[in-house]
Amino acid sequence: MSFYADSHRALQDEFGRRALADLLEAAIIHPALAPDEQAFIESQDMFFLSTVDECGRPTVSYKGGAPGFVRAPDPNTILFPCYDGNGMYYSLGNIEAAAHVGLLFIDFAVPHRLRIQGEASLVRDPDVLTAFPGAELVVRVTPTEIFVNCGRYIHKRIAAERSPYVPDAQGHAPVPAWKQIDFVQPVLDPAERDRVAASGGPITPEDYGQRVAAGRP
Repeated sequence: MSFYADSHRALQDEFGRRALADLLEAAIIHPALAPDEQAFIESQDMFFLSTVDECGRPTVSYKGGAPGFVRAPDPNTILFPCYDGNGMYYSLGNIEAAAHVGLLFIDFAVPHRLRIQGEASLVRDPDVLTAFPGAELVVRVTPTEIFVNCGRYIHKRIAAERSPYVPDAQGHAPVPAWKQIDFVQPVLDPAERDRVAASGGPITPEDYGQRVAAGRP
């Protein structure tokens, strides 16, 4: 089956790009990760994840961690952890409902980008979770289409400050400021409320706004 649908073909024909699109499909789109692609993925500290819900509505989210938090143990597998979030489980719920995902890895220093489409599932196996300290769940992706995009429009950024909220080697991370907001306290579990208390106690929404403005979310 072609990588392109009728809607893609119509636009390719409209702008005279069908031959180019056919060349790229044959030359660069592939189903398994090459060794250099595995190494690139495992060197990154962030990527963008797109998912769709059971009605086909798309969303995209940012995923970050320490370099190596995404793993590609073999040409047909990508694994990444899902750390503590806002409790919506929006991307993960989408994966449970419709397994289709897209992953976009960007190196802003080179620049370089790798696009991956595939089928995802949630992993709850304790043996897998222990390999990702701080993870609530792990997502396994089986790639179906992999390709490199031209990096000419990527804005080059060299300096980057890593988030202090990335779990450490033991899975520990600071309490995010939004969990300290006073009206959030009733819906937190007791362990989280204890962590808030140990971090200085609840704060007001105004305090939270000041922290965000100061770059301390």
